Amino acid sequence: MQMVKKGFLFLLLFWVLIVAFMPKEEIYFSLERELAKQGVEINEGEIKEHVFGLTLQDAVVYVKGIKVAKVEKIDLVTLLFYTKVTVTGVQISESLSNMVPERAETVVLTHTVLDPFNAKIFAVGSFGTIEGVISLKSRMIHIDFTEVKKIGTIKSSLQKGEKGWYYETAF
Repeated sequence: MQMVKKGFLFLLLFWVLIVAFMPKEEIYFSLERELAKQGVEINEGEIKEHVFGLTLQDAVVYVKGIKVAKVEKIDLVTLLFYTKVTVTGVQISESLSNMVPERAETVVLTHTVLDPFNAKIFAVGSFGTIEGVISLKSRMIHIDFTEVKKIGTIKSSLQKGEKGWYYETAF
């Protein structure tokens, strides 16, 4: 029994050391390079690295050279088997405000190795509250509007289901 405890303690210590000393900024810059191939640029004001992740402050998102959104804060937390991205204070560019909701207070994306082909999404904003799933295997996004507020700008893109409004698309 003592050997099992020591083995478990060694694995836990090994995991903590890997996560703590992982080059988080380099991983972020690799992600940024991959996004650049798709025409997406993120210009961040400041990057702060912490033990289990990193934080981007005052980021501006561009798609193919067009300013799409300004983001107050992006928190990335990874535990290797669980990853959570929390985006707060998303303000959509005025040029897109007639096509998409203008503000999202919080957007949370989570991914776990227990469900490797799906990522969960949760958001609260001027549109209400949404919950959804991004299926990486079938390349589909399904978003349910659990609380609806101002959806006039996107209502034509939504479908009415048994549980209310939802949005579904392939990528």
